Amino acid sequence: MKAIVFSQPGLPIQDPQSLYETTLPQPTPGPRDLLVEVKAIAVNPVDTKVRARSSGHGPQVLGWDTVGIVREVGADVSLFRPGDEVFYAGAIDRPGSYSEYHLVDERIVGHKPRTLDNASAAALPLTSITAWELLFDRLGVKEKGGKGQSLLVIGAAGGVGSILVQLARRLTQLTVIGTASRPETQQWVQVAGAHHVIDHSAPIPHQLETQQLSPVDYVISLTHTDSYLEQIVEALRPQGKLALIDDPEQLDIMPLKRKSLSVHWELMFTRSLYHTDDMIKQHQLLERVALLVDEGVLKTTLGEHFGRISAENLKRAHALIESGKAKGKIVLEGF
Repeated sequence: MKAIVFSQPGLPIQDPQSLYETTLPQPTPGPRDLLVEVKAIAVNPVDTKVRARSSGHGPQVLGWDTVGIVREVGADVSLFRPGDEVFYAGAIDRPGSYSEYHLVDERIVGHKPRTLDNASAAALPLTSITAWELLFDRLGVKEKGGKGQSLLVIGAAGGVGSILVQLARRLTQLTVIGTASRPETQQWVQVAGAHHVIDHSAPIPHQLETQQLSPVDYVISLTHTDSYLEQIVEALRPQGKLALIDDPEQLDIMPLKRKSLSVHWELMFTRSLYHTDDMIKQHQLLERVALLVDEGVLKTTLGEHFGRISAENLKRAHALIESGKAKGKIVLEGF
């Protein structure tokens, strides 16, 4: 099967070998695996991070957002059958989906939203799982809850922020404040449903104060958390909660003690990495997201369509993500 791979970590994306096309054997499903014919993928910051830091050997396949058609199922599969259209984010300890065929455990797969095309659906799995787990699992916000409380999302125009703002606005009663620094990204966050949009390139606590939005009950920081930590502590009310997904080089949380603030990490791959007892919750979550999309409650966060799945187009996608200027999700479709 055709696949886009890398073999040497750390190469700049402009290097011909940073991503290149090759042929790999078609994989065979394990007991709970689906063999999926890949139709569309989305590119995420995690793709660029693994390409930069991987310690693996030989050709490695990236890709953790997939839409495709089930072609074969393992002996113990009960949730899907051949011919089903599916979407999912996969597992970081298995080969990714920059390939014509891909194996994935059925417990982290959902049926594709009926009302979306392949490209639009590919924008959703990884970020939907991350955002849902941040909001409802890590911070403990209840659906239809949060009345009189507020959530600040730092970096709200990216992939996770784009769906997180929608979930918070449509499934809770929280006042949603998103940050974005450019006119086009500020408008993107407003369209996603934020009640208020502020500029994270200017002092955040001052903007919250002048708009009578402080203190806030929850902060979800999606980027450069170490740079914003002092401002986050100032913005949060005593006994507030901070959740984050990025990878700060260091994070001194001692300043959180005075206010009894709590810190919550989110990695959507944890359940699949450790085969947790509740691993199937990601299947259930994606099924719910698909239903909400089909009911018109949630919308795709597709930002740009980069054409077919090729080494050249994937390099362009990686370069845009590494620039920090991506809006929503970058999607590729077909080989």
